[in-house]
Amino acid sequence: MDKETFHTTLRDERHGLERRDLCEACWRLEAVQLDLNGSKNSLVSQWQVVYITPPASPPDAIQKDTAESLLRKLVMQNDPTHEGARFVLAVMLERKRLLKSKGQVKEGDRRVLIYEQAKTGDVFMIVDPCLQLNQLESVQRDILQLLEHGLEGEAESVPPTAPELVVVPSNLEPLPEPSTTSSST
Repeated sequence: MDKETFHTTLRDERHGLERRDLCEACWRLEAVQLDLNGSKNSLVSQWQVVYITPPASPPDAIQKDTAESLLRKLVMQNDPTHEGARFVLAVMLERKRLLKSKGQVKEGDRRVLIYEQAKTGDVFMIVDPCLQLNQLESVQRDILQLLEHGLEGEAESVPPTAPELVVVPSNLEPLPEPSTTSSST
């Protein structure tokens, strides 16, 4: 209970140290028994603490399931005006470990990131829009607008429980892995 005082004892027993956390009433009873039994010798340490309930953790600014469901809708809609929002949501979900990066491919002069949803195995192909720093604010506004008001024509979209199939075209070439070269001085 919040702001309740309790006592902790540390005793040397045959099998090793034993810790006991006791409420105030139990501590008084324990102290009397220690005196009666003469077992104060086994007491190594004792301390008193006032328990304070930790504050509740603040909720995420963007809920994980909301961000993921929005990303699914944006991928299905494939509207080029939301390319930045798809990219930022995918990166955010990767950082929250809901999406796993499975690689990247080059499609013409564009980089396409391949993500897999960890639990369902669904694959998302997200085009890297090569955002500039001065574009991030408008992308953030776009995401907030979409989270608050949803997508236009959303009623026509496929429900999120429908399985998704993503076909990777065979003409895409994987990007080379970054090489680590060391220079000797």
